Amino acid sequence: MIDNGTHGCILNLRKSWGKRKPEASDSVCIIIDYIGGYITAVRQRIRRSIIIVSMLTFPVTLYFLSPVLFLGGLARGILTGSVLFFGLQFISALMLGRAYCGWLCPAAGITETLFIVNSKPVPRAHWVKYLIWGPWFGFGIFLVIKAIIRGTVWKIDPLYMTAGGISVYDLQGYIVFFGVLAVIIIVSLATGKRGFCHYTCWMAPFMIFGRKLRNLLRLPSLRLKARTDECISCSRCSKECPMSIDVQTLVQRSYMEHDDCTLCGMCVDTCKQSVISYSFRGGK
Repeated sequence: MIDNGTHGCILNLRKSWGKRKPEASDSVCIIIDYIGGYITAVRQRIRRSIIIVSMLTFPVTLYFLSPVLFLGGLARGILTGSVLFFGLQFISALMLGRAYCGWLCPAAGITETLFIVNSKPVPRAHWVKYLIWGPWFGFGIFLVIKAIIRGTVWKIDPLYMTAGGISVYDLQGYIVFFGVLAVIIIVSLATGKRGFCHYTCWMAPFMIFGRKLRNLLRLPSLRLKARTDECISCSRCSKECPMSIDVQTLVQRSYMEHDDCTLCGMCVDTCKQSVISYSFRGGK
């Protein structure tokens, strides 16, 4: 549950009550804080609504998120919808990090719905995803180099293998769709909160590498920031994080960067002290 009634401004006022006379600005402060509390409560409802809609439209968007069509297109010299979309994910990560994962991804809708069955934090086993990402990226790079050597003339076909932009329209499409759905569900139920996103997601590396490039170039972008001195170490931010990140440790280090962070805002919206907030700035 999101507590939207106790925020930083009000807490500071309570600490000072009895020590000074009330000021007109106190009323403004209280109003602003209650408005902020309302916004934080609404924000997660909006986010969850969006990822549920994305989940329901997954049969339409499936092939635009397909690693098979990505590799198949590269092998044939075709820039498919998935090639273009993965490129867009990389570019968007320069400014928005992995916000797509937290706010738009259909897998987010599926895996967060499964929290009612298994909401345990995932075990940390980073080697699993690198075991998947290595061959996946390696083969993609190999196909690009091969096409360049051959002097391939690239074609752009964003609707490749779809029926007017709809991915699942025949028996083969349904088999693929339910196969992918089964993988997402089984991995997540077996490992914990958003387990698929941690171990088997083929889209995450595009955004992770994009964010690392952003940090290297110190580009201004959407980030989280924390007021470490106001943290009371309640661990609520860590418990509520859908990606099983030890957010409290990040707060105490005053460094809110983490490869798994999807900028969903749960830590922002559940902190009673308003320690964590969004920020748009440069730096690492």
